[in-house]
Amino acid sequence: MSLNEREDEDKHTEDKERILMANDRKFNALFDYPDNSIKTSKYSLFNFLPMNLFEQFQRLANAYFLVLLFLQLIPQISSLAWYTTVIPLIVVLSITGVKDAIDDVKRHQSDKQVNNRSVLVLVDGRVEEDKWMNVQVGDIIKLENDHPVTADVLLLSSSEPYGLAYIETADLDGETNLKVKQAISVTSDMEDNLELLSAFNGEIRCEPPNNKLDKFSGILNYLGVNYFLDHDRLLLRGCIIRNTDWCYGLVIYTGPDTKLMQNGGKSTFKRTHIDHLMNVLVVWIFLVLGAMCLLLSIGHGIWESNKGYFFQEFLPWQHYIASSTTSSALVFWSYFIVLNTMVPISLYVSVEIIRLGNSYYINWDRQMFYAPKNTPAQARTTTLNEELGQVKYVFSDKTGTLTENVMIFNKCSINGKTYGYSYDANGQCVPVSLNNKVDFSYNHLADPKFSFYDNTLVEAVKSEDHFVCLFFRCLSLCHTVMSEEKVEGKLVYQAQSPDEGALVTATRNFGFVFCSRTSETITVIEMGETRVYQLLAILDFSNERKRMSVVVRTPEDRVMLFCKGADTILYELLHPSCASLSEVTMDHLDLLGATAIEDKLQIGVPETIVTLSKAKIKVWVLTGDKQETAVNIAYSCRIFKDEMDEVFMVEGTDQETVLQELRTARKKMKPESLLESDPINICLARKPKMPFRVIDEAPNGDYGLVINGYSLAYALEGNMELELLRTACMCKGVICCRMTPLQKTQVVDLVKRYKKVVTLAIGDGANDIGMIKAAHIGVGISGHEGMQAMLNSDFSFCQFRYLQRLLLVHGRWSYNRMCKFLSYFFYKNFAFTLVHFWYAFYNGFSAQTVYDTWFITCYNLVYTSLPVLGLSLFEKDVNETCSLCYPELYEPGQHNLYFNKKEFLKCLVHGIYSSCVLFFVPMGTIFNSERSDGKDISDYQSFSLLVQSTLIWVMTMQIALRTNTWTMISHAFTWGSLGLYFCILLFLCSDGLCLMFPSTFYFLGVTRNNLKQPQMWLCLILSTVLCVIPVIGYNFLKPLLWPINVDKVLERIHFCLKHPLPLPVQAKIKHPGLRRSAYAFSHKQGFGDLITSGKTMKSSAFKTSKRPL
Repeated sequence: MSLNEREDEDKHTEDKERILMANDRKFNALFDYPDNSIKTSKYSLFNFLPMNLFEQFQRLANAYFLVLLFLQLIPQISSLAWYTTVIPLIVVLSITGVKDAIDDVKRHQSDKQVNNRSVLVLVDGRVEEDKWMNVQVGDIIKLENDHPVTADVLLLSSSEPYGLAYIETADLDGETNLKVKQAISVTSDMEDNLELLSAFNGEIRCEPPNNKLDKFSGILNYLGVNYFLDHDRLLLRGCIIRNTDWCYGLVIYTGPDTKLMQNGGKSTFKRTHIDHLMNVLVVWIFLVLGAMCLLLSIGHGIWESNKGYFFQEFLPWQHYIASSTTSSALVFWSYFIVLNTMVPISLYVSVEIIRLGNSYYINWDRQMFYAPKNTPAQARTTTLNEELGQVKYVFSDKTGTLTENVMIFNKCSINGKTYGYSYDANGQCVPVSLNNKVDFSYNHLADPKFSFYDNTLVEAVKSEDHFVCLFFRCLSLCHTVMSEEKVEGKLVYQAQSPDEGALVTATRNFGFVFCSRTSETITVIEMGETRVYQLLAILDFSNERKRMSVVVRTPEDRVMLFCKGADTILYELLHPSCASLSEVTMDHLDLLGATAIEDKLQIGVPETIVTLSKAKIKVWVLTGDKQETAVNIAYSCRIFKDEMDEVFMVEGTDQETVLQELRTARKKMKPESLLESDPINICLARKPKMPFRVIDEAPNGDYGLVINGYSLAYALEGNMELELLRTACMCKGVICCRMTPLQKTQVVDLVKRYKKVVTLAIGDGANDIGMIKAAHIGVGISGHEGMQAMLNSDFSFCQFRYLQRLLLVHGRWSYNRMCKFLSYFFYKNFAFTLVHFWYAFYNGFSAQTVYDTWFITCYNLVYTSLPVLGLSLFEKDVNETCSLCYPELYEPGQHNLYFNKKEFLKCLVHGIYSSCVLFFVPMGTIFNSERSDGKDISDYQSFSLLVQSTLIWVMTMQIALRTNTWTMISHAFTWGSLGLYFCILLFLCSDGLCLMFPSTFYFLGVTRNNLKQPQMWLCLILSTVLCVIPVIGYNFLKPLLWPINVDKVLERIHFCLKHPLPLPVQAKIKHPGLRRSAYAFSHKQGFGDLITSGKTMKSSAFKTSKRPL
């Protein structure tokens, strides 16, 4: 077959499978596979300006002002100078552009750091150092111990026997457990022979790139023989090589095709609910603006027909005006320009500045700084701050998010006696303290990180208590842990699960040190004496058996069976009612004891979840772990409580069974929800357009729901998803276990689509990236589980407990501040702009402006910008302590009570009223009035100065009324801006400036003359009082006549602040509960088969020859 024919055939099958040749870049180049570089940046030096401007002008307001600028360049309709629009537009575009550039530079730096990492590549029989981004499909690379895997590679050979390689996959699946991969025999024999590796020309046919972390299938054709490839042969990008000196791999997927990047999902720009609302409101404003312009243009046409036509000797029409209709059409566009401030150009840039400032508060919060890792909380996006104050559902991973994924040996019970409590000299049980910590210095092989607080167990070991020694002997033998001596005399254990690591480490500290193993022996040092046990059999752990056993022959030639597992399983084995197998086996099977291994919850997790529950935030746990473990953790962290009415288990294996289980649960919680008269059922019967908003349903008690991934697959299909949603949303807590990453994303998306509430997803592994990106807000935990979740999140920190502070303090403050800002911002622009509307009835609808053009230019950018920014950055209705102690304060944000369409209409009505006062009171004051010396002051310039000065005073008082927390900065911004206005006013009306530029600055001496007149100050005070009185009255009557829950809470807080009471000492209440067992929180199939096969001999042998133990 010719090369061209082969190329056509290969490209035809490219979508169905991937084809590549080892060590053949020319062949692989035919398929245009991407290189190994990653790109998260958006711009380059050359395309930044056009792309950024294009993106910014996609915003409706920016595009509107661009059109407005072109209109102002048309002299026939231009009623304002061009700079009144150009200057604000340039400032807005520049600020946003600089912010976008800074963000993209950070992305460039991150990409560069990753792409320029070093890797060893096999080139022409030599191993050469190259950069990650230069690696291509088909290359053979060398990976070394403790180094990350560069791309998705097929393991060819390694330093370990039988081509084994050990990896840690924390960045992929959030698990720190050690995993083993093995090369196929035909390539493992090459070892590190560069000549053989360079000559390797195998052809790989495998599946196309996908995001399935635990699946891979392909075929290697080498020397005419086909070899099947599966997931156990593949090393994924993001893994860390452990306990393996070196290994060689063939690159299969690179860059964006790797499973790590495929799991990243599609990046979507997240916008808040307030962003969407603002876009709707801007459209409303456009409609109001158009209606006003139409009304005023009609008024102008009528005036020109009735009066202007007969007044042309004094006010002649322009040559291009043929009739009043033509003049009316032109005036429409003139008023479109004059009233343009109805749509405030500085709105969006002000919002960005406020969000940026509130993001820095999160970054600077010392209460969210995690000292052990020297890691602060980080707001990785600046566009979602106020959304943090509106969260209704939290979707959380379990391992590494709620728990530390660090197992702790807390207590044990041996032969009926419990060990692990701390006692004083009188034998009284006392709380655990560092003073009671057991001293293991007598054991030079003890792990210094291990802590235990009961000396009686050490004394029992030293006294050679038979059952205690047998207990620890069982734990030192019954496991699949591998040992390594990295430093002479220092043992390092690599366990398949943290559970086993904790147990073996505990036995090591108490004097039963597991040293090494071969396929046939286990070497243990028992209280200084080296003992070698012959390994006869291993019955490895499985999820069905929930236990593991070993059969050994002791040095005394006694055959013993040791078994450990879940207590519920072992108790069943010990029960007298066992069958004939019991009669043979149970005579030799004695219960030695029980251990209390804890997958340690992160500090403050139960308290955090209880607090979030009080804030009406529902927490769902979405985990890939098994059901028993997930349920236990749910009880531990108070998602489930023993006093709940019932916890429903959905475990159906077909669609009908799952549906029946969901409906049975819903029938118990709310029987009427199954009736045809139920509102949601009525709505469904009408076949509404999907998705529609599913209202909240109140159950008749407290319930929980547990559903596994298999049942969830059916529950997420078709109409079943609504059954799942309705049942789950009535429960206080929901646990979804054995989930795939895709199912996590689907559950989050389900709630987003039908509940129309703000969702938050929090996780720590790459398998959580999908749900983190799917939720409105994604939070990454930067813990033991790698950095992928954090890198794809909107916010990140190290501990789950910081979530309550992120939401209840920063989120709530950000939401309240943004709502106050928007209400005030729209109000001040309505009041400012609508004065032109009233003035039109006095100037023949001629589109003449009330204000000086420089005042119009500076109003939003200078005179009123700092006070509103001060309010939006420093306002606090209550302090952070009260925010955490009274979670009920969070509720208004969930229902968006502080800024919505109704509140916007209030702003509009308030703005209309204020504009009436601001126009008619100065008009009445100045109409036909004279100075004390008899000179007339009833002129346009004096009127304009009076109106704009009154406007600034009113706006200053309005923002002062909205401010609850006064700081030095607030005072400086509020009153300083008022003073700045008068300083600029004196400068703009100064003799020198007006004489230098008479056509631009024509208010010569107006400020000096008018500010001396008492009627001017009287008008200013009267207008301010008339504008302020309705606000004061409304704020006083609202909590009395239309109270909401938060008003009562605030009243209680204010009362407590005025009459402080001593804080009660809260005793820790221990709730009795049922005993639940979940042996091996993250335990999986161990290394049993590998151990008995003898393939691990080299890596696990403890080098006892170096030093006597």
